[in-house]
Amino acid sequence: MSTYSKPENALKRAEELINVGQKQDALQTLHDLITSRRYRAWQKTLERIMFKYVELCVEMRKGRFAKDGLIQYRIICQQVNVSSLEEVIKHFMHLSTEKAEEARSQAQALEEALDVDDLEADKRPEDLMLSYVSGEKGKERSDRELVTPWFKFLWETYRTVLEILRNNSKLEALYAMTAHRAFQFCKQYKRTTEFRRLCEIIRNHLANLNKYRDQRDRPDLSAPESLQLYLDTRLEQLKIATELELWQEAFRSIEDIHGLMCLVKKTPKPSLMVVYYAKLTEVFWISSSHLYHAYAWFRLFLLQKSFNKNLSQKDLQLIASSVVLAALSVPPYNHIRGASHLEQEHEKERNLRMANLIGFNLETKSESREVLSRSSLLSELVSKGVMSCATQEVKDIYHLLEHEFLPLDLAIKVQPLLSKISKLGGKLSTASSVPEVQLSQYIPAMEKLATLRLLQQVSNVYQTMKIETLFGMIPFFKDFSLVEKISVDAVKHNFVSMKVDHMRNVVIFSKTNLESDGLREHLAIFAENLNKARQMIHPPAKKTSKIGALLPTLTEVVEKEHKRLLARKSIIEKRKEEQERQLLEMEREEESKRLRLQKITEEAEQRRLATEYEQRKNQRILREIEEKEMEEKQALLQEAEKRNKHKKGKKPIIEGEKLTKQSLMELTLTEQLRERQEMEKKLQKLAKTMDYLERAKREEAAPLIEAAYQNRLVEERILHEHEQQQEIKLSQERHEGDLREKIRLARMMENKEVYQQIVVSKRQAEFNRLRREKEERISRILQSRRQEREKLRKLKYYLNLEEERQQRLREEEEARRHEEAERRKMEEAERKAKLDVIAEKQRLREQELEEKERKRREEIFTRPTEAGPASAAAPVRPSEAGSAAAPAAAAAAAAPSQGKYVPRFRRENPDASAPAATPPETDRWTSSGPRTGGDSWRNDDRRSSFGGGGGAGRSTWSRNPR
Repeated sequence: MSTYSKPENALKRAEELINVGQKQDALQTLHDLITSRRYRAWQKTLERIMFKYVELCVEMRKGRFAKDGLIQYRIICQQVNVSSLEEVIKHFMHLSTEKAEEARSQAQALEEALDVDDLEADKRPEDLMLSYVSGEKGKERSDRELVTPWFKFLWETYRTVLEILRNNSKLEALYAMTAHRAFQFCKQYKRTTEFRRLCEIIRNHLANLNKYRDQRDRPDLSAPESLQLYLDTRLEQLKIATELELWQEAFRSIEDIHGLMCLVKKTPKPSLMVVYYAKLTEVFWISSSHLYHAYAWFRLFLLQKSFNKNLSQKDLQLIASSVVLAALSVPPYNHIRGASHLEQEHEKERNLRMANLIGFNLETKSESREVLSRSSLLSELVSKGVMSCATQEVKDIYHLLEHEFLPLDLAIKVQPLLSKISKLGGKLSTASSVPEVQLSQYIPAMEKLATLRLLQQVSNVYQTMKIETLFGMIPFFKDFSLVEKISVDAVKHNFVSMKVDHMRNVVIFSKTNLESDGLREHLAIFAENLNKARQMIHPPAKKTSKIGALLPTLTEVVEKEHKRLLARKSIIEKRKEEQERQLLEMEREEESKRLRLQKITEEAEQRRLATEYEQRKNQRILREIEEKEMEEKQALLQEAEKRNKHKKGKKPIIEGEKLTKQSLMELTLTEQLRERQEMEKKLQKLAKTMDYLERAKREEAAPLIEAAYQNRLVEERILHEHEQQQEIKLSQERHEGDLREKIRLARMMENKEVYQQIVVSKRQAEFNRLRREKEERISRILQSRRQEREKLRKLKYYLNLEEERQQRLREEEEARRHEEAERRKMEEAERKAKLDVIAEKQRLREQELEEKERKRREEIFTRPTEAGPASAAAPVRPSEAGSAAAPAAAAAAAAPSQGKYVPRFRRENPDASAPAATPPETDRWTSSGPRTGGDSWRNDDRRSSFGGGGGAGRSTWSRNPR
């Protein structure tokens, strides 16, 4: 194993080996480099090395080398540049596909070409001998030699790529693309065995993915993108399986899709579910599971009607008709009736499994179990509106087969409808997943159902009927054996009770009960129709709602308000989504611009480096080619000299200095051609000699063979005559012995007849006894059933009386509650009115108090202005002057700062210039109201702080009268 300081050196060495024809050594060199632990850091050179490596692997068909190299390269670039691995794998698959197609085209061209040396001969002797020995034709042999190896390598390529990408979350799209290409390969070349293996491989990959959940790069199936890729792969697998008619594999693919949906617990897109149910209908129809086929059609119809807005009325009508006909195709009897316990358990498990695939949940509890059945399906078709969407012919045939009682002409009326239905169908224009609907496939099932219904209705009316009459009533079949086969199946499943007596040429219909099922059905239908007529004549009175009378428009107002709120909410959500979408688009555009500029710069740098590298490489290759040509020239010259030494005769003149490599090669080729021609002449001469010898041997042996043949004819004629005489003698002896035996047995004929009469009489007596016992038992059963019905009628009568009484009590209780509620409402209204009167009186009283207080304040504020002149004219005493000076000083101090806040300590502590011993004069406010001393000085402080009772003080100070 060679070591290189740089990967470029290994790539250069590999190209040198390829130029000299040593491709195996070049591949081994690159393999050693890739698997070496020394080069674990990814670089661009390793990508070029991998491209060259996979090209060599494809050219030499080395699948094992390719797998090892790709695994090592995945380890190198998984965390750094996984896109490089993606490019290498795409290149690998592209080369493998090209080589396979090239081999296929070469095989086709080889089949048509004329590959012979002699144009006058049809085929060479070697080809004739090879064709007689192998027994193969030219195309088969060319396919085996050219096409098959490349197809094997292409299949190995797909398996290798899937194995490498199976647990890689970053290359999920490439994994899905590889799986799709492998499916197309199997479809194109009809490779059923490889398709089964491919499905098993993909299934194992998903199982391992769910088993080992702690892997680092494991794909997350809960992500919508991953789930979509996996579902698309499984749906493509399902389509290819149905196209290759591998129905078992198609059913397993359906189970894989359902398991994937259950695993992530998320419903896929409706378009995928439509494909799923469309393929499910095909699988169930092929497996003759008519019930599940009908349910799958029903699900498909609901999906198309709900989500396919472009579905035309004609296509919807065809799909609905298919649903109805599929439901009618289900046999009207239970297949597991009378089966063993083990078979019933298997059928129960099968029903649960199929119901889960179709999308129905069946509970395991017996009291609340929902079962897939024909009757429940038909009722759902009517309730869901499927029957109304079907064509008129389908509606008519449904009405005839399920609701009409026409025992004589049921099949005759059904036949023209079936002929019309068989012409319906065709391609659908708007349902892409269901490209074509053909209603003619349900015609045999409809004929069988019509026959069963006719037998059922005839058995309710007749006891015996001639076979010709019954067969004439059923125009579907050309032979009565088919009708008999259908009737045997119906009797087996206890659908009808009948016997076919071919000796008397009649059909016997037996009844197990005195009161037949048909009579009970007629009485029930008659009762239902009478009830409908009674309701139409005397319709029940509807109770008027008191709440509706009180509030007639409340429902409409609530509904309009609810719609308005929903519309506003949807508008807000749309605006938010639009704004977010615009922001995302702007971010994507900026990111794409940045990446585009970066990519352009990188590509320009790479082109410059690649151009310089190519120039240096071309110069080096030219020098190496010249040296190599010189060496090859010397080798060819030495070889020619050695070859001429062993030959006798005149030696050719070889001058090494004047000859070139091309001339030496031409000389060697001329010598080889001459030797080959001599060998072919020898072979032709030998073949001619062998031909002459073989012809001479056959000419000598021909008369001897003819003589031996004549002798054998004479011996066989004598032996035939002898054996014929022996056979005649043995026949005569056997006849005589049979006559003696007949005479001996004729004496016992009378005794045999006596014994037969005794046996017949005993059996007749036993039959009469059993019939009497059966009639007595039937009469006892009828008597007990009459008594039970009488008890049931009485019980129903008493229950109805009790129910009416309970209903009357409930109505009385409801009326009493309503009256109590009305009384409470009236009392509440009276109490509220009284409270309103009291509150109004209180408000008026407060207004009066406020008015009085306002007038009193106005009187107080107007008193100082009226007493001003009198105080100026009166004489001032010393004590009063001192006391009057303090308010004047305070007013003078407060005048410049009128309207400003005065701290409390300044109000309580006057200046030192004022006489502290002089007590303040009592304010007039203290005597103008019933206030305490604390209130008087607080009011005095407020008045002095707000400008001595001026306008500012009046506008800002107020006191609550309360």
